[in-house]
Amino acid sequence: KTYRKHFIPLESNPEVFTELIHALGVSPDLVFQDVYSMDDPDLLAFIPRPIYALVLVFPCPKEYEEKVEKEEANVKPYDGAGEDEKVVYWKQTIHNACGLYALLHGITNGEARNHLVSGSIIDGLLKTVTPLKPEERALALERNKELESVYASVASKGDTEAPGAESQVNHHYIGFVKSHKDSHLYHLDGDRKGPVDLGPLGADEDVLGEKAFAVVREMIASTKGEDIGFSLMALVSE
Repeated sequence: KTYRKHFIPLESNPEVFTELIHALGVSPDLVFQDVYSMDDPDLLAFIPRPIYALVLVFPCPKEYEEKVEKEEANVKPYDGAGEDEKVVYWKQTIHNACGLYALLHGITNGEARNHLVSGSIIDGLLKTVTPLKPEERALALERNKELESVYASVASKGDTEAPGAESQVNHHYIGFVKSHKDSHLYHLDGDRKGPVDLGPLGADEDVLGEKAFAVVREMIASTKGEDIGFSLMALVSE
């Protein structure tokens, strides 16, 4: 896969993700926080509901990439655009920016869309890209200097020193969102050929549940059960 630009990778850290969404123009009442368990009811009970989006970071060995290639062998590249698009999809064309794409998927879909500050970077970008097909949408994101500047200032923070923009990072970010159009749960990965529809959610269901957990568990199983390097964050109202 060829990328046209390179960004510093984002640290998997709710504070960094929260700072970035606020800098882009998401209302201060939305924040990211860690999900510490998919099984323990007590730990799950700590997370405020509803949950607007999930962001998963996971180790990305060659086997995973080969598995995705096989799954998508007969899948046509997604070509959606416009107001009727069931889910806003961002095709990844910036190297090491998968954290940004997972975050964009989370804040431009579902209920989170109602928390964008009018006139902000993300509000303007979403209005610009809504009518565009995936390739033109990707170019609009690449050309957005305001977003690039804000991203660079936040990505250089965190608890660990950020790797260089062109370094090879063995972790990948994906997102899970509930569509604001058809209430289905979508698995969104800018490196795939398009959104993956995981089926309908009830009116009172949010993204934190068995449909999303099943995907995460399958990923953990594919690493022979060694879940080191997996981390799940939830986008919630404070």
